[in-house]
Amino acid sequence: MSRPIRATLRVLIAAALLTPLAACSSTSDGDTSKPESKAPGFPYTVTNCGVKTTYDAPPKRAVTMNQHATEVMLELGLKDRLAGTAYLDDKVLPKYAKAYADTPVLAKEYPSYEKLLAANPDFVYGGYASAFLAGEGRSRAALAKSGIESRLNVEGCAKKAVTMDDVYREVRQVGSTFGVRARADQWVSGAERELADAAKKTQDREPVPVFVYDSGDKSAFTAGGRGIGNDIIERAGGRNVFADLDKSFGDASWESVVDRNPEVIVILDYGGTTVAQKKKRLLDDPVLADVPAIKHKRFATLPLSDAVTGVRAPTAVNKLADQL
Repeated sequence: MSRPIRATLRVLIAAALLTPLAACSSTSDGDTSKPESKAPGFPYTVTNCGVKTTYDAPPKRAVTMNQHATEVMLELGLKDRLAGTAYLDDKVLPKYAKAYADTPVLAKEYPSYEKLLAANPDFVYGGYASAFLAGEGRSRAALAKSGIESRLNVEGCAKKAVTMDDVYREVRQVGSTFGVRARADQWVSGAERELADAAKKTQDREPVPVFVYDSGDKSAFTAGGRGIGNDIIERAGGRNVFADLDKSFGDASWESVVDRNPEVIVILDYGGTTVAQKKKRLLDDPVLADVPAIKHKRFATLPLSDAVTGVRAPTAVNKLADQL
């Protein structure tokens, strides 16, 4: 066979072999040459507790730490985005029970940094600042170095008193982060109606002096004026006797409890100490004997998860208004 004929055959064979590859290549090139379509609302930029983040797409594998963060996600229908959760203060609401049962629990309290990474999250949502303690390796900066975005509930870094407007902001920003802002707006509309109903109950009442008892023996750990608990009390027709305590929660002396003369004591229900045990501790304390709330045994109860910046807060106003 002559050299020109052999050369022609080689060209024809090569062309035949490359035709399927060219077809595949042209399809692939066509996909990659076009920019990926963005989800509606993205890119989304938000500044949360001093950390500015731009999301090009919604997170796919979130881990929540602290109950109110978990319940915000479940309320917004984001169970399928949860790669894990940790740290309940009390029972999740019945309407979330099934979704919560289907979510991996990484730890009873906070997971170690290694266990957190093992869940392969792309987003971590903490309810309290303690979720991101640098000393335990879970700081937001450490997570960022591992390519993991994060969010801290707004009450965890509040510089002023937290109100229901901050609850709305929390829910809306989480909704926007996950591409479900319409669901968040719908929840806010329902919350506003619920609070309007509560306002009708309390409009003709004189505010009742209220002391919140979280825990404590040598001193009282109570709700201050910085947290959402203070706004809940005011909307429910009460007056927080420690509203001048410039913290969400803080210690107060028993003598100051006596001086402020509360007419109702709101006991926060959570943890290993029952409401009955807390009530007995208060009733048995001779220092408190002349406090009106003790003399008349006037107590109200809220789960701790009702008194933080989460989706329970509007309902907590109605619950407390009924008890006051």
